[in-house]
Amino acid sequence: METTSDDKLWAALSYVFAPLIGIIVLLMEEKKARPFIKFHAVQSIAASVVFWIIATVWTTVTIGFGGLCVPLLWLVFLYWAYKAYQGEMVEIPMLTNFIKGQGWA
Repeated sequence: METTSDDKLWAALSYVFAPLIGIIVLLMEEKKARPFIKFHAVQSIAASVVFWIIATVWTTVTIGFGGLCVPLLWLVFLYWAYKAYQGEMVEIPMLTNFIKGQGWA
């Protein structure tokens, strides 16, 4: 199945507005049926869950000063969005293999 510009846009938006757009994509039958979109939607949801866990722990350990790293970590999501918009399958270490192993993507 060929990746369309619409697929690329939805995949990129899944990272920019994670996890909201990823959840919306999985509720839309016509989008969920597209493998490229589904892969990025599921991966963006999982990445945002991991991101918020790490940010919470980091902020707690540093007594609030860890909140400064949140905007920097968000830049990583923007990079992944850019890669998805270029039509690439973003490989996130450990997370991508976990998602594929679970059969989610």
